[in-house]
This record gives sequence, structure tokens and C-alpha cells, in this order.
Amino acid sequence: MSKKILEIKELKREFIMGSETVHALRGISFDVNAGEFVTIMGSSGSGKTTLLNILGCLDTPSIGNYFLDSVDVKQLSRDELAQLRNHKIGFVFQAYNLLPRTTALENVELPLLYNKDVSAAERRERAVHALEQVKLAERLDHTPSQLSGGQQQRVAIARALVNEPVMILADEATGNLDSRTSYEIMALMQDLNEQQGKTIVFVTHEPDIASFSSRTIQLRDGHIQKDTKNEGKRSAREVLDSLPVAEDY
Repeated sequence: MSKKILEIKELKREFIMGSETVHALRGISFDVNAGEFVTIMGSSGSGKTTLLNILGCLDTPSIGNYFLDSVDVKQLSRDELAQLRNHKIGFVFQAYNLLPRTTALENVELPLLYNKDVSAAERRERAVHALEQVKLAERLDHTPSQLSGGQQQRVAIARALVNEPVMILADEATGNLDSRTSYEIMALMQDLNEQQGKTIVFVTHEPDIASFSSRTIQLRDGHIQKDTKNEGKRSAREVLDSLPVAEDY
């Protein structure tokens, strides 16, 4: 039986706005098993961002439980949450969030700077390996301004991998990219999932992108509207190969 990486039980999140109570999440429950590639979809106001913040240990639920790799997140202090975030979750953001004046290698090393058990030599070795995993071994010394948008997102994915997290949590990771580059990133995500067994939770508002995952959870008004296996899961690599050759102007 697959190990549960995420367990969400009757999760509610409420915010007090003046005299009103906003019910952002209204008692949702789901699990994500090791090796799954799950997309979470929802329009503005669906509760998607609130759920993302809770999954990323940036916020805690008002009611209900969240277990990440068997750890009850609700019982942790702020410092313990930060430690859990750094060791268990690899974040990938829409805006890449790379430091502009540091090289790709140094950007990928960053999460390991907070890990006292990792020496400088091991830190470099692991960062190089992560960049090799995303096919950027020849760009180690390039700064973000010397990289395309797709390459910058690959550096961000390498940074997410370097701590060997139990889950990659991606927030609209293709949102700033053109179609071809988006498919390249999704092909990389599929490779990480299918060939390396990485567990991926990918938040998106695009059905096109969700079709590359093995399961989609659809949120609406703080409820799970649908939780479906993607029987017709598409191959991003095949979609890429079917595109016309890009022309330089």
C-alpha cells in the first residue's frame, strides 16, 4: 500500500473581515499518496490559495487536521513549521523567486544553507546534481538575467529538489511562460514524477495544464467539487513533439 504524503481531514479555514466571517475552506478532506501527480484547480475565490498556504505550512487550519509525511502540522510551533517546510516541501513559484545577482548554482544551494548537517562540499555536489536533473548542468554559473524564463523556472525546480523533499508544491508554475515553454516544464514534471517517483501537487487554473497530471481536485466556494483520476492523461513530451518548429524572427 502506498504511503500517504498528505492527509487532509475536515479542513476549515475562516477569516474575520470586520464584522463578517469569510469561510475560505468549508470542511475538505483528501489524501495524496507517495508518487502521485495531483493538480488542484479552482477559480478566484474557490479557496485554492488558502489551501496552498496550508499545504505549504505558511498557514494553519481553523478546524480539522493536516498531516504531512505523518506529522500533525497543527501541533507545531512557528519554528518547527519553518523547519518542516524547509525539509519536507520543495516550492516552485510562478515568478521563479530567484536571487538576481547569484548564479544558478548558488540559487539552488540556498535551501541547504539552513541545514547544519550539510557541508559546503556536499551542498555544491547536491546542487550540481539537482541542476543535472533539470538538464541545466551547462548553466551553473549563469545568473537569472542570462537565462530564459523556462531556464529560470528549471533552476527554481532544481532548488525545490535539492533538499530531497517528500513533496514538490508548485503554484501556477507555468503562469509566466508561453505555451511551448509551459509544455517543456510539464514534460520535466512528468519525468520527475514517472521516472524518479517524485510526489507533485501542482496548483493551476488551466485545464490544459491539469490534463498532464494523473488526478485533478477541483475546488469551488471552499468545497471539493470534483476529485477525479485523469484516465486520458496526456504526455507533455508528445504534445511538444507535435508543435511546429519554432522560428526565429
